[in-house]
Amino acid sequence: MPGGRLTQQDRQQIALGLADGLAYAEIARGLGRPTSTITREVMRNGGPTGYRADLAHRATEQRAHRRRPASSRGSEPIPQPHGRDAEAVREYEELFTTVMMQSGLPKMMSRVMVCLLTTDAGSLTASELAQRLQVSPATISKSIAFLESQALVRRERDERRRERYVIDDDLWYQAMVASVRSLSQQVEVARQGIGILGPGTPAAVRLENVARFLDFVGESLARAAEQSREVLHTKAETTPGGTATPSPDRG
Repeated sequence: MPGGRLTQQDRQQIALGLADGLAYAEIARGLGRPTSTITREVMRNGGPTGYRADLAHRATEQRAHRRRPASSRGSEPIPQPHGRDAEAVREYEELFTTVMMQSGLPKMMSRVMVCLLTTDAGSLTASELAQRLQVSPATISKSIAFLESQALVRRERDERRRERYVIDDDLWYQAMVASVRSLSQQVEVARQGIGILGPGTPAAVRLENVARFLDFVGESLARAAEQSREVLHTKAETTPGGTATPSPDRG
């Protein structure tokens, strides 16, 4: 029933909708569910091309079974500021984590990233992360070490000399720059292969096409990232009614 847990029949309808090429919103309307419910269901169970109703239903039952001991200890949603719906925030964080995992980031590192991204303070200590995510300090330490190695977070000291973990505003810009570097390396390697395989041969022509495609994409991505960089530094302005709205940081 709408608002309750997805049934196996619901999941079969989702699978049929995906097979028919329907958008998540359209599938959601057919089931009387929020679009976010369908998006989260699909992304955590193989994505749009790998979703299987029976496997998804079984995996959900297994996750629910694993969560039961934890729920007995009391896993109430963390109280939220600004009048936010705590349960809605938790569901959103689960969805965001699933999407980041789909991009290749390990689960625990994804959870830490999402936790940092969705906190108003913009940074958290190890103990705050451990408390919010209900994991051990050792798990947080290992996750932060990995994220640091990928230049996804940095450390700083607050006024109490506590170590805090921060996601820079420029994170996404730097990620795009790294992607451009990776594409450039692929272009270079592809063009090296042209001389080795013999110009004009089918394999060499294929590599040349790949190189030209990646070169174009890399240049376009670099240009777009540079032109859009200031968007990452937009600050919130509070209107007379108390609503925060984006305002470009022109400093």
